[in-house]
Amino acid sequence: MLSFQKTEKFLFGFLLFTLFWLPLPLGANRPWAWALMQMSLFFIGAALVLTQSSLLSQLYNKYKPFVIIWLAFLTWQLVNIVPLPYWVVETLRPERVLYLLNKEVGNPQSTASQWLSLSFDVGQSDVAFFKSLAYCFLFFIALTLINTGERLRHTLIVISAAGVFQAVYGALEVMSGLSYSLVFKQPVSHIATGSFIYKNHYANFLLLCLSAAIGYLIASLHVDTNTSKREKLRRLIGFWLSNKVLFRIGIIIMVIALVMSRSRMGNSAFFIAMTVTATLGLIYFKPRQKSYVFLFVSMLVLDILIVSSLFGLKQVQDRLEQTSFAQESRDEVITDALPLLGQFGVIGAGGGTFYTIYPHVQSESIQHFYDHAHNEYLQFSIEFGLVGAALLASLIILCSKNALSAIRNRRHPLPRGTAFASIMAIIGMALHSSVDFPLQAPANTAIFIVLLALGTLSRDISMGRKRRK
Repeated sequence: MLSFQKTEKFLFGFLLFTLFWLPLPLGANRPWAWALMQMSLFFIGAALVLTQSSLLSQLYNKYKPFVIIWLAFLTWQLVNIVPLPYWVVETLRPERVLYLLNKEVGNPQSTASQWLSLSFDVGQSDVAFFKSLAYCFLFFIALTLINTGERLRHTLIVISAAGVFQAVYGALEVMSGLSYSLVFKQPVSHIATGSFIYKNHYANFLLLCLSAAIGYLIASLHVDTNTSKREKLRRLIGFWLSNKVLFRIGIIIMVIALVMSRSRMGNSAFFIAMTVTATLGLIYFKPRQKSYVFLFVSMLVLDILIVSSLFGLKQVQDRLEQTSFAQESRDEVITDALPLLGQFGVIGAGGGTFYTIYPHVQSESIQHFYDHAHNEYLQFSIEFGLVGAALLASLIILCSKNALSAIRNRRHPLPRGTAFASIMAIIGMALHSSVDFPLQAPANTAIFIVLLALGTLSRDISMGRKRRK
C-alpha cells in the first residue's frame, strides 16, 4: 500500500508537470508537441490501470454517464475512420467516392475494388481520434488522481501558475522591444502572444487560468461569522502575509496580459464569464460573504478599470467599436460552410477534415486560407456530425450541472471555489468558441478538460483527511 501511495503521488506530480509545460511549445499546437502530450497521458493512464486492478470498474460504477459519453464519442469517430466495403461507402457517402474517382481518373476500377473510409482525410481523422483519446484519458486521470482537497488546491495553483508565467512572458516580450521571441524565434509584435502563435489562443488560455486563480481565491475566503473587530484585523493582516496576495497580484498580471493580447472576444468572454459566475455565487453561496463581494468589486475597479486601462484597454474597446461585418470575413466563412452541415451533418465528414472540404464551397470573395471555421460549434458539427457534437455538448452540460450543484449545496469554500472556476471556464469557452477556434490548441483543450473534471469533482469530493491504511 505504501508503494502504491508513492506511485500515485508521483503520477499526480507528473500530471501537474504536464499541464504546466503544455503551453510552452507553441500551445502544444505542433505534431511533436501534442505527441509528447499523448505519450505523457497514456503513460499516466496505463500506470494507474496497472497499479489498480479494479480502477476501470470503479470509474464505470462511479462515473457511468461520463464513461458512456466518452466511449460513444470515440466510437463515433471510428465510424469515419474504419475502412468499409466500397458499396457501403457509395451508399452512405457518394461524395467520398466521387472525390476519389476525380483523383484517380485514369483507373476507376482500382477505387471500386478498395475498402474505403468515410472520412475525406483519414490521416487528419486519425490525428483527431488520438487527440480525443488522450483527452479522454486526461479526464478520467483527473477524476482518479485529484481525490483530496489538498490535490484540488494544488491543481488550481499549478494552472494559475502556468497562466502567470505566460502572462509575464508575453508582456515582457512586447515591452522589451524584441524582434523575435527567445524560444522558437517567432516574430514579436505589439500584441502579446506568450509562447503561443495565435493571439486568441493565448487570450483563451489566460481566460482559463484566470478562472482557476479566481476560484482559488474564493476557496481561500473566510466564511463570515459574527467576529470581533480584533479578529477582522487579524484576518486582514493574515491576508497580506499569506500567498493570497501573490494570487491577487498574479490575477492582475494575467488581466494585463489578456488586455495586451488585443483579443476582442477573449477580453469580452472573460468579463462576461466572470460577471455571470460571480452573480451566480452571490445568489447561491450560503452564507453570503462580505469578503466575496469585496473581492469582485476590487477586481472590477482595480484590474479592469484602472490597471488594464494603462496597458491598452482603450485599444481593445476601439477594435470592438470598429468591428463590422463588412471588414470581417469570418461570417462569410460560416455562411459558406453551412451547406457542408447539410451534407455531412449526420455522420460528419471526419475529424480534422474542415480544411480539406471547405475549399470546395469557399466563395471567390474570400482570398485567405481558412483551415478552421472560426466557430467551434459549426466545425465540430461538420467534422463529427450532429451526433458527435451532441455527445460533446452532453459532456459539458453534465459537468456544468455537477458544478452548479456544488455552488448551490456545498458549504466548504474549496469545492465552491473549484465549482466557480469550472463554471467560469465553461461560460468563457462557450462564448469564445462562437467566433473562434480556441479548442484547436491542445494546451487550451487540456486545461479545459481538467477544469471540467474539477467541476464534476467539486460536487462530491470529501474535504476530510484521506485515511491511510
